[in-house]
Amino acid sequence: MNKSIGILAHVDAGKTTFAEQVLYHTKSIKSRGRVDHKSSFLDSHNIEKERGITVFSDEGIFNYKSSTYYLVDTPGHADFSPEMERAIRIMDYAIVIISGVEGIQGQTELVWELLRKYGIPTFFFINKMDREGASAQDVLEEISLNLTKDVCFITEALSKGEMSSELIEFIAERDEVLFERYLEDGYEKNLWINSMKNMIKENKIFPCLSGSALIDVGIESFLEVLDLLTFTEYSDKEEFSGLVYKIRHDEQGNRLTFIKALSGTLRVREEIPEKVSQIRIYNGNKFKAVDKVFAGELFAVTGLSSAAIGDGVGSLKEKIYYEMIPTLKSKVIFDDAINAKDVLSYFKLLESEDPALNINWDERLYEIQVHIMGTIQLEVLKQLVEERFNLSVDFGPCEILYKETILTEAKGYGHFEPLRHYAEVHLKLEPAERNSGIIFNSVCHTDDLTIGNQNLVCTHIYEREHHGILTGSPITDLKITLITGRAHNKHTSGGDFREATFRALRQGLENTKNVLIEPYYRFKMEADIDYMGRILSDIQKLKGSFEAPQTSLNKVIIIGRGPVATFMNYGIEFTAITKGKGKINFIFDGYDICHNEEEVIKKIGYNKNADIDYTSTSIFCSKGQAFLVSGDEAKGYMHCL
Repeated sequence: MNKSIGILAHVDAGKTTFAEQVLYHTKSIKSRGRVDHKSSFLDSHNIEKERGITVFSDEGIFNYKSSTYYLVDTPGHADFSPEMERAIRIMDYAIVIISGVEGIQGQTELVWELLRKYGIPTFFFINKMDREGASAQDVLEEISLNLTKDVCFITEALSKGEMSSELIEFIAERDEVLFERYLEDGYEKNLWINSMKNMIKENKIFPCLSGSALIDVGIESFLEVLDLLTFTEYSDKEEFSGLVYKIRHDEQGNRLTFIKALSGTLRVREEIPEKVSQIRIYNGNKFKAVDKVFAGELFAVTGLSSAAIGDGVGSLKEKIYYEMIPTLKSKVIFDDAINAKDVLSYFKLLESEDPALNINWDERLYEIQVHIMGTIQLEVLKQLVEERFNLSVDFGPCEILYKETILTEAKGYGHFEPLRHYAEVHLKLEPAERNSGIIFNSVCHTDDLTIGNQNLVCTHIYEREHHGILTGSPITDLKITLITGRAHNKHTSGGDFREATFRALRQGLENTKNVLIEPYYRFKMEADIDYMGRILSDIQKLKGSFEAPQTSLNKVIIIGRGPVATFMNYGIEFTAITKGKGKINFIFDGYDICHNEEEVIKKIGYNKNADIDYTSTSIFCSKGQAFLVSGDEAKGYMHCL
């Protein structure tokens, strides 16, 4: 049985040390490495060794009893959350490591939210129980209060096949049929073990164990319980399908496409749709070449040049989109003597490995822009570029990634008719729910536009980010409806509907009330009650909002939200205010109305009429001559009205 398990945690909770112990206990590695000794098996990159943190998700393989496990170690630092999220999507089960001393931290809550969003069955391991001040009971209460009430603490007895009456009651209380069986039969070992396995799989209960990875306490028991309570049901008999979850390049520059096989079998030289040249099974940074792989396995292939992260391959045609998006951008600074196109090509290669970088060449400013999660990521990028491309770069100051949306409904009209071309598109634009992105649908009759042409309009809506008219930032949270349109039997050709669609969208934006939106954090602050007044005052100054503070004894907990722009550096000040004793956690909380819209618009200085790639001007034709009609007059010239 093949099982993919992922290990996730807040940075420094002991995640990588836990992974080392698991691999050592299962004889996958001969000796246990340590993060502080720069010798851990899965943190093999120079950057990871020097910084003592996981930056890249890597796989280890081990066999335990009758199962083969693919263990995925993920980054714990918030700056590398997109890498962590991509790994989550290929997990059958997740293991969340929580420090027995620090308890639940900011990244723990983010990890939990993503695991629930994607429905990944989850185990908890309370680590560092050898440390002074560690308390499994305190952490269990935190989990129950902040994450889930359906957490059940498991003792070593279960690993020996013995189930306590408390655990049986816990399971029975969460299912009416089982509760009746409990009242009738009481203890029936196989019933309760199998019920527990199914309830874990269905995300109804979440087992929790404890120990210390550093001194090897509780690891063997955890493995026993994990193996007892997990199962997968992959089929090798179906057609091959897989999901691309990672892109890397080896030392020879070969592009490695990492895939999770979801069904069927894949062999070398098969086409999916490009021909697979080689199949590699990786264990850390070492691999073995194999002739074929089966459902449930994680592997890399060479020969695929176009498959991107999130793509389905084989019979899986859907593409997966990810939630974790950067809220900051920075420009790349490099020596003027170096060709900018060469530098851009290097960063585009890095973008293939991390799509969240969203590398952009700004022709107007003549600069390369990179999207990032935080300043630590910039430091890592600088080192990565130097190591891989022998190029020294710096980065400009971090800037907020703004977006734009609309507040009122509008219609947009676009017409593209230079000589021997023809397309017309009418769109309705409506505000959509915050953080919903772009939603497209069509009410156009097939008498006006064929299904094929309607699909073209849809394709062009989604094929690129569209600029707003306030700052040129990407537009979002829009419901776009195709009302009607027109094609020409003879003159409509490739690209005509792209031009008409873009013009209709832009013209619609110019006919409505636009608004700037910015990224927000949700925060949780814990401090001595003496500091409450100062902290609440700071939150208000930083344009944040907060719920009623929760006080207990001499402590206060403050939960709220505020703009990334004002809060991004507040952690340092908070630490100073609380003399290092307070706790502060930030989690990205989507986009909302910009707190200083006028100031930002003025600073960016975007001129919508000077952006030649985004125009509302339509092109019409009369007596063999094309002529332009500006957006504010275009409606009166449309052919479908």
